[in-house]
Order: sequence, then structure tokens, then C-alpha cells
Amino acid sequence: MEKRGFIHIYCGDGKGKTTAAMGLCVRAAGNGLKILLFQFLKANTSGELKIISGIPNITILKGPDKMKFTIDMTPAEKAQLKKYNNEIFETIKKMAAEYDVLFLDEIIYAVSGGFFPEEKLIDFLKHKPDALEVIMTGQNPGQKLIDIADYVSEIKKIKHPYDTGAKARTGIEN
Repeated sequence: MEKRGFIHIYCGDGKGKTTAAMGLCVRAAGNGLKILLFQFLKANTSGELKIISGIPNITILKGPDKMKFTIDMTPAEKAQLKKYNNEIFETIKKMAAEYDVLFLDEIIYAVSGGFFPEEKLIDFLKHKPDALEVIMTGQNPGQKLIDIADYVSEIKKIKHPYDTGAKARTGIEN
């Protein structure tokens, strides 16, 4: 019996999309699956990367060492980010066949924010290796992504300390 890989989306305005997906990667690695992970729109400084990089079977494709919030980028920096995302995605596509699970953190925000073409992602998902499980996170997935996904989980914010002006805390929000 041939194994089928499903497509997962963790989306919404709530905290925990990346956290949930990282947990799924840890579970998969604990069961002997090989995971390839890349974080769009993030620098290599998130706390989870420090620990998850030491887990056997998890390969992290490193992104830029520094990353501004997209709202703070100049038009030239945004154009460079789009170019970079397209280039790294070509690398990811070439590597993906060697893995059981592909985690594309924040790719949905990269798409919805105009930093990666949705049609390129959809084409990859339609033609991915049959057994490859793909996990994607971010806000505001388009209907085409929702339609192609097998799992769609929305994480909704009810209340968050940001609402009262609290800053991100190391180990909790980053």
C-alpha cells in the first residue's frame, strides 16, 4: 500500500501556529520520519530552532541571519525578499523528495503579503511527491490553498497581552 502525504494548514490571528506545527515535526521525527523545515519571513533567531536543530531527522534550511518586519522594509528590500523567496523555494523543491515531511513556516503570510506567488505554491502542492506531508503556517490563506489542503486548523485570538501593549517575551512569543 502506497503512503499518501497530506497537506496541513495552521492559520489564523492567534498565537501558536508555528508552535503547533513544530510539535507535529517533533512527533514525526520521534517516529523516524525525516523533516525539512524552512521559515519564511523570519531570521534564524527563533528559540525553537535552537532546540529543534538538535533533534535527529530534522533538517533546517537556514534563512537570512537578519530579517526586518515587512512593514519596515523599503520597496527595494521587499523586491529583494521576493527574489530570495523564489530562489529558496527552488532549493526546497529539489530537496523535498528526500524527506517525509516538509514544514513551510509562514509561507501563507509570504503569499498573502505578496512576497511569494500563490500559483507557484499551488503548482508545487499539486505535483509534490505523493508521500510528502506538507505543513504550512501563516495568516489569511486564499481559498485555493484551503481547497487543496487536507487539514485546515484556524487558531483564533480571543485575548493576547499585545492588546495591552506587552512586548514579545523570549521563550514564549519568540
